[in-house]
Amino acid sequence: MIKVLTITGNKPNELNITGEKDKRIEYIKKAIRKKLISFIDDGLEWVVVTGQLGIELWTCEVICELKEKYPIKLGIFPPFLEYSSRWPDIYQEKLEQMIMEADFSQPLYNQPYQGPYQFINKDNWLIEKSDACLILGDEDFPGSVKFFLDKAKKAVELYHYQIFWITPYDLEDIVNEEQDLQSFE
Repeated sequence: MIKVLTITGNKPNELNITGEKDKRIEYIKKAIRKKLISFIDDGLEWVVVTGQLGIELWTCEVICELKEKYPIKLGIFPPFLEYSSRWPDIYQEKLEQMIMEADFSQPLYNQPYQGPYQFINKDNWLIEKSDACLILGDEDFPGSVKFFLDKAKKAVELYHYQIFWITPYDLEDIVNEEQDLQSFE
């Protein structure tokens, strides 16, 4: 049974998403919501993320909506202090809002960025603290999620860790379902 899940995926620029008004974000959120509800129905209690731009931040928004109807908790663990300091203001504010709505939040390192080891250890920590991961991306072209994926695959071999995916095909299905619904209205 999966009690704790971590979710990650490609960054907005890897998905060719340049702003929060991009319509594809809603489809991504619907795909995340759909997967999360099935995990919650099977006993999921916590989702832990770092709050990274893109998939993780959108996941936080979805969980905050789901918390109104479902017993799900959100933990946000930025890899270091001032994690979002170089982000555009809108995203910094969004992360701060999500941290305030989270059930628990704490930086993994209680200091500003010191080096790449903080990102490496972040991945290890997320895998160690979760039973499985959900990755939004393409396993054949993983982009920046490759580093996390490599560690997750090792965890699968070592201690029955599980990797779940939201693939481009899953997103295409969501888009088609939405278009079908709209054609009936």
